[in-house]
Amino acid sequence: MSEKTITLDSRDEAVLLLGSRDVFLREIRTALGMQQLLSRGDQILIRGSDEQIAQAERVFAQLRQLLRAQGAISAEDVKTVLEVVTQGGERIPGTGSMPTGGSRFVRPRTDGQARYVRAMQEYDLTICIGPAGSGKSWLAVAMAVSWLRQGAVKKIVLVRPAVEAGERLGYLPGDMVAKINPYLRPLFDALNEMMEPEQVKRYMENEIIEICPLAYMRGRTLNYAAIILDEGQNTTTSQMKMFLTRMGTGSKIIVTGDVTQIDLPPHTRSGLVDAVHRLRHVERIAIIHLDESDIVRNPLVQQILRAYEDDRPKKRKE
Repeated sequence: MSEKTITLDSRDEAVLLLGSRDVFLREIRTALGMQQLLSRGDQILIRGSDEQIAQAERVFAQLRQLLRAQGAISAEDVKTVLEVVTQGGERIPGTGSMPTGGSRFVRPRTDGQARYVRAMQEYDLTICIGPAGSGKSWLAVAMAVSWLRQGAVKKIVLVRPAVEAGERLGYLPGDMVAKINPYLRPLFDALNEMMEPEQVKRYMENEIIEICPLAYMRGRTLNYAAIILDEGQNTTTSQMKMFLTRMGTGSKIIVTGDVTQIDLPPHTRSGLVDAVHRLRHVERIAIIHLDESDIVRNPLVQQILRAYEDDRPKKRKE
């Protein structure tokens, strides 16, 4: 039997993390079959096999990440994290992997990604915030393709605000579809990995897969559609409100974004930041936060992002 001690930041964190009268702690101990899992002030004492200790450390790391992002955790959060960790982060109970055609399968590669996939399966609206390379857009497309193949939705709608540094749509050649294509390139790359390029082309010609500038969503109601808004941090508050209210019967909306890469004019509030604040307590809406531990690109990307993060101005304490 091995032993491990986790030291928390404070007793207040311990209370929020372990639940009222340690109810979350007892649930974790039961789910992992721990011989001993105790709290002592701002410390958690873990005793068990090496595998049990490793799982417990992953559970508490994920719950602490959720606590920092949300300010609180719920019994459902604990249940979700336990299921993800005990299933190895590869298959999510009740969902499994996502079939995207033929023998191809997509599986989450981190605990955070697994929570994201579960949220997309269970909620009508999922908002995912994370850094570049954390898989937020790629997994959204994979889930939409899976729904389309299963017949759960009839079409996929890809939306992105046309906000980029130094470039405007009017300067690009071609019609509106041709103009918006460069902005949706990351989503097309994901589609072409999961479907044959000819099938993607055919679906676009038949409007089963549709690309749409954000401004052109006004006035529409989309039924039985998987609607993905990429780069949501570059929407204004009014644009985000307009987009989220396009949801019709049987539709699913996924919003992705990175709040460290906002390209809006100065003093313009990001619609993504505003939506997370307004909708964080609304039922049937999931808000998922990924971090640098979920980056699945070249490991050097994590170091690059960390270097740039170190140069950002520190927030003043109130």
